[in-house]
Amino acid sequence: MPDCSHIRNFCIIAHIDHGKSTLADRLLERTGAVSQREMREQILDDMELERARGITIKARAVALRHQHKGETYELNLIDTPGHVDFHYEVSRSLACCEGALLVIDAAQGVEAQTVANAFAAMNANLAIVPVINKIDLKNARIDEVLLEAEHSLAIRPEEALRVSAKAGIGIDELLAAVIERIPPPQGDPDAPLQAMVFDSHYDEYRGAITYVRVMNGTVRRGQKIRFLKAGFTHEVLELGQFAPNRRPCDTLTAGQVGYLICNMKSVADVHIGDTVSHAGETSVEPLPGYQPPKRMVYCGLFPADGENYEALREALEKLWINDPSFEFQPETSDALGFGFRCGFLGMLHMEIIQQRLEGEADLDLVQTAPNVTYEIVTTKGETLRINNPTQVPDSGEIEEFRQPIVRVSFILPSEYIGPVMQLCTDRRGTYLRTEYLSPTRAMLVYDLPLAEVIYDLHDKLKSVTRGYGTMD
Repeated sequence: MPDCSHIRNFCIIAHIDHGKSTLADRLLERTGAVSQREMREQILDDMELERARGITIKARAVALRHQHKGETYELNLIDTPGHVDFHYEVSRSLACCEGALLVIDAAQGVEAQTVANAFAAMNANLAIVPVINKIDLKNARIDEVLLEAEHSLAIRPEEALRVSAKAGIGIDELLAAVIERIPPPQGDPDAPLQAMVFDSHYDEYRGAITYVRVMNGTVRRGQKIRFLKAGFTHEVLELGQFAPNRRPCDTLTAGQVGYLICNMKSVADVHIGDTVSHAGETSVEPLPGYQPPKRMVYCGLFPADGENYEALREALEKLWINDPSFEFQPETSDALGFGFRCGFLGMLHMEIIQQRLEGEADLDLVQTAPNVTYEIVTTKGETLRINNPTQVPDSGEIEEFRQPIVRVSFILPSEYIGPVMQLCTDRRGTYLRTEYLSPTRAMLVYDLPLAEVIYDLHDKLKSVTRGYGTMD
């Protein structure tokens, strides 16, 4: 059983398509977690939809064993998504780690999501190991990219590791850097048990499976544990780690990441961000959980065949357990009958939930056009949240009408600044500032109404900048 000084918990963060999942594949391969026979691309993206679209949607945890200078270390890697819509998954992963590998594409350079994820990791006080990936590409511009990273993220060029995840270059140096630069977890194996629930999923044969990061104390098989927020007590039937498949063991101790299986029939009992402790222990403080996610985009989902209403409700409940960042409530429509009003973090999130419902539950769905949530302050001083035009009161009762505003950072080649500024002005945007990352690339910051952003701003940005602009 490893002591804390031989454990490292880290995650990989990057802009979409900069090579996180491929890098995770190489780390699994190099540490012998998967044999050559089991290896396939993006092995941690095991959801069908993730493989079909080539993106990571759910964060995954895996424990690796690695020899360094004659000693064995346990490395817990938490793979995270890169898309802005899944920033919530990233924030949950950061809370379980002491360090992060910040991956930057040697050809594309620093992009909008790179900046956002790097700042999130810095705010969580993580040790950052910068990695320049894809150095084997013909159009790699390593020195320019290091300059951009220094300008925008204050990363020293000599700290960055040069790696090609696809060709397997520099992976040993990367593993050594993880062990040497990322601090071991702080935790006391003999203190009362405190473990953070950072994810869960439902297994048809075993019930709810809870993913935990143990902060203090030790948990053993057969012990009674209590979920502090939910207030339930359960017996631990099995516990273990992901390597990358479930591997049972007898104890999980401070600093380790793993899973617990109790006899839980429904996943509704598991709250993400909850604290697990021993049943008799009263002195344990709950850990600070997660900020609840803000839903930004709403749309109605209705079964194409009215009789499937119950099936849709069951499918939504099952999905919600695994992804609590969307919400749903029943609604009726004169044209479409009974259905649900669903709230999502963004457009991609909405598309993915709809595809998961159609694929995993085999339902035909009708989806209404997306809209955003407005707030109305009435003359009586009440604040109403409006997701549907039918809820708007008479104009005589309205004191203020508020709409969600987002701060958008565009990173683009500097010759396209004019057209992008025009694009934002047409959409009622307020200009804030321009920063130059390098002589040829700039970052524009605007405040824009969310309703103008969700519809087609991203497509327009891509066509105006010939595909080079990114936004966060």
